[in-house]
Formats: sequence, C-alpha cells, structure tokens
Amino acid sequence: MASSNFSADIAAWAERTKKRMEEVVNLSTQRLAEAIVEATPAATGELVNSFQVSALPLQREDAEGEGEGRQVDLAGLGVSLGGLIHMGFTAPHAATVEYGNDGQAGQGMVRLAAQAWPDIVASTARETAD
Repeated sequence: MASSNFSADIAAWAERTKKRMEEVVNLSTQRLAEAIVEATPAATGELVNSFQVSALPLQREDAEGEGEGRQVDLAGLGVSLGGLIHMGFTAPHAATVEYGNDGQAGQGMVRLAAQAWPDIVASTARETAD
C-alpha cells in the first residue's frame, strides 16, 4: 500500500515540476521579448511593430499598436519544453539599428537582452518557486 502512495507522490511531484519548468520557460521568454521591445527605438514605430514571436518560422503579420505601446503575448504559442521559439524583426532596417552602420553605433537591443537571459531565468525561477 505504501508503495502505491509513494508512486503517486512521485508522479504528482514530477507533474508539478514539469508545470513549473514550463512556467519558468514561458515567463522568461515573455520577459526576454519585452526587454527587446523596450530597448527598441520607436521613432516611427515601424521597427518595434515589426517584432514577431512565433513557434514557427517567422512570418509577417499585421502589427498592432504604435511605438512603445507594443505588447508581446506568448500565451498562445503552446510551445512544449524543448520546443523552439523564434523572435525577430521583419523591418528591413532592423540589422542596421541593432549593429549600427557608417560609424553610427548600434542599439544592441537584441544582443543586450540575450546577454541578460541567464539573469532573467534565474529571477523568474525564484519568483515562481513554491
């Protein structure tokens, strides 16, 4: 009898752990996307509105909102653990803004956010701890 309770306890623990891992991944990815959008210059809104997040290869969709009001919502992606999430800009001048051009420094909005990934995950894991 005790072994069946033990087995059930282990199965329940494994399920809770998986759900927490998914929560950390999804929330961390959300925060990474938000950091990129927040660091993106919004002079006309074109670049920030071209930011796309998908679980499939990037495809251009109509952007909603203007400039800094752009919202990133990953809830509908439904990516399982180990899945791939694609993030990027579709505006043609995105690379120029990221890396710079003709002596003008780049903004580095993607690179700087990517460097913060370990901190984002660690912070999210602490916040979601039981």
